[in-house]
Amino acid sequence: MTHESLVPARRDFLRKSLGFAALLVLPRPLLALTEPARTLGFVNTHTREELDVTYWDGSGYAPSALERINHILRDHRSGEARQIEVRLLDLLHSLRASLGTREAFHVISGYRSPATNAMLHERGRGVAQKSLHLQGRAIDIRVPGVKLEDLRQAALELGQGGVGFYRASDFIHVDTGRVRRW
Repeated sequence: MTHESLVPARRDFLRKSLGFAALLVLPRPLLALTEPARTLGFVNTHTREELDVTYWDGSGYAPSALERINHILRDHRSGEARQIEVRLLDLLHSLRASLGTREAFHVISGYRSPATNAMLHERGRGVAQKSLHLQGRAIDIRVPGVKLEDLRQAALELGQGGVGFYRASDFIHVDTGRVRRW
């Protein structure tokens, strides 16, 4: 092998090595610019509305998609909507990926207005007075074709917030609060 044939190979090796090293030291926000799109699907179990939407386009959150999500996750009793926290959406995206499914989340409860939350709390349905549903930081879900126990376990393994298990009502609760389980 001649010296001339080794030079391009070394240059190629150095270029690839430096490119990889740059990924290790780049700030996380710069890396986020190259992330793939994030899509979620929802079925509101009360209104029967369906939504399949890309809420992250690879470079940022898509405002029109977030508005559509806020609408489908609104309080079905009052019609009130609130901004759903994007960390909750990212948690759901991670949960969907960990389950290896493309199924839509069937939503029992997303955002809850103060009046709805107070009414449910008074009825003694295990609803917290200061529920994270009031802040758009919690959602009650099930996924068709996924056992409830498997859904709960996948959510617990993410370790990204609270996970409640409601076997009798056939749903789990996930939120972006502190890590806890019930």
